[in-house]
Amino acid sequence: PIPLPLLSLQIFINNEWHESTSGKKFPTYNPSTLEKICDIEEGDKPDVDNAVEAAKAAFQRGAPWRQMDALSRGQLLHKLADLLERDRIILATLETMDTGKPFLQAYFIDLEGCIKTLQYYAGWADKIQGRTIPVDENFVCFTRHEPMGVCGAITPWNFPLLMLIWKMAPALCCGNTLVIKPAEQTPLTSLYIGSLIKEVGFPPGVVNIVPGYGPTAGAAISTHHSIDKIAFTGSTKVGKLIKEAASKSNLKRVTLELGGKNPCIVCADADLDLAVECAHQGVFFNQGQCCTAASRVFVEEQIYPEFVKRSVEYAKKRLVGDPFDARTEQGPQIDQKQFDKILELIESGKKEGAKLECGGLAIEDRGLFIKPTVFSDVTDNMRIAKEEIFGPVQPIMKFKSIEEVIRRANSTEYGLTAAVFTKNLDRALTLASALQSGTVWINCYNALHAQAPFGGFKMSGNGREL
Repeated sequence: PIPLPLLSLQIFINNEWHESTSGKKFPTYNPSTLEKICDIEEGDKPDVDNAVEAAKAAFQRGAPWRQMDALSRGQLLHKLADLLERDRIILATLETMDTGKPFLQAYFIDLEGCIKTLQYYAGWADKIQGRTIPVDENFVCFTRHEPMGVCGAITPWNFPLLMLIWKMAPALCCGNTLVIKPAEQTPLTSLYIGSLIKEVGFPPGVVNIVPGYGPTAGAAISTHHSIDKIAFTGSTKVGKLIKEAASKSNLKRVTLELGGKNPCIVCADADLDLAVECAHQGVFFNQGQCCTAASRVFVEEQIYPEFVKRSVEYAKKRLVGDPFDARTEQGPQIDQKQFDKILELIESGKKEGAKLECGGLAIEDRGLFIKPTVFSDVTDNMRIAKEEIFGPVQPIMKFKSIEEVIRRANSTEYGLTAAVFTKNLDRALTLASALQSGTVWINCYNALHAQAPFGGFKMSGNGREL
């Protein structure tokens, strides 16, 4: 059953639920059925202003949040983690309804990541320390780590809850206050978190959630003179707009986690079974809608035919369908715009001479579902080798030498993640050092942990999450 009676569909400010100032609402849809789930209050600049005022008041000296000791902040985060565990089925259900991702993935991967992230930062709250510095003459010098103030967070539609927690947990751990705008396609779990924030006992104004559209509510956060820091996960195009808006307003600090066209390098000595499986999951997980997707697979020429053969076998076996079916591995794309973009890029691969090994089509009677697609004989100048597809498409390329693959892997405007599969430690370390990527995985893929920083180089963003 749909747990909407448990969920407020309004704007969350000062631990209270509000209608939008404009009176407008916007719909959110189930991408599996294309049916409207519900209407949400549409926040705009006046609502963002109200949220920022609440966050500023909560951050004032003498306010309950500022007077709270660090251990107590950590205890609130622990309690929030406990409530996510308690309501794990509800949250996973909402996430699956709103995004189309398989329920078991939402339950075991997304929610698990959220809970562990909250627990990790709950433990850090009372361990943030400065240091003393010996200086010349008879002076005492020490540093103090202090909260930034009011932080804006704009979250994406591919991992709505997990990316919210990635931003919220460290900000609250350090004593900041927050104004959050969830992606307009997927606001439901963020709004549910609002009810849990109040239940846990965070003081009013510490966390505020304003659903709405990017050009209105998102722009209002980016340009606001009373927001001290903004964190955004999403496209490189929008990331540039946010950074520009930050510079033109109050030079607020900016953390950007943007796109990726991530190389996955498979050497001839690799464990082939492991490499094929990891590359498969690396690109097809979450319907291919991952900034970390292994969307450029480079395979050493000696094993190329066998790797392609096994990859096609994996893709053909991948079950696409109802995300609430326990057998389903792949659900629908998020919306018609993304669906059309993916199919257009698939067509470009065919026209530019790549060999379509399997897939390449929509599943005709099911709306936004696309068959898992594998291309071989892909060259670096093809669009599917250069552009972020953000869909279930695996381009497989061939290489001859380590120096060649380093040069080709780095010849992109992105630099988020990379992976290397080899049994040779020297080769693994050489590649890891040479690749211009924020994260390099060795003989694994998508190994993300709350304890490790995450972020990219070049057009994949600035700064680090976690």
